[in-house]
Amino acid sequence: MELSQAQKKHLKGLAHHLKPVLLIGQHGLTQGVLDEMAITLDHHELIKVKISVGDRAQRDQLIQQMAQASAASLIHRIGNMAIFFRRNPKQPKIALPSG
Repeated sequence: MELSQAQKKHLKGLAHHLKPVLLIGQHGLTQGVLDEMAITLDHHELIKVKISVGDRAQRDQLIQQMAQASAASLIHRIGNMAIFFRRNPKQPKIALPSG
C-alpha cells in the first residue's frame, strides 16, 4: 500500500505516544519475531519497534527486511525506533486522510 506524505504525517502523529511493542536485540530477526509482528500488525495496524543491533547500516537492513516480510509500510525511522503500518482489510481501525 503506497501512502501519501500527508497520510504518513498523520500516522507519525498517531504513533508518537506509542510504546514499542516489539524489541529486537542480539538475536536479530527471527521467524518468531516476524510472526509476532504479523499478529501485532493485524491487531493494531500501527506499531513501533525498537531495534538494538549493530550499526546504522545493519539496522537499516533489518528494518527493510521487516517491512518486506510483513508487507507493511515503513512510516518513519529515527535512531533505533521504526514505525510500521499495515491496514487490516477485515477490520480497519485507523482512518487515513485522503490524498
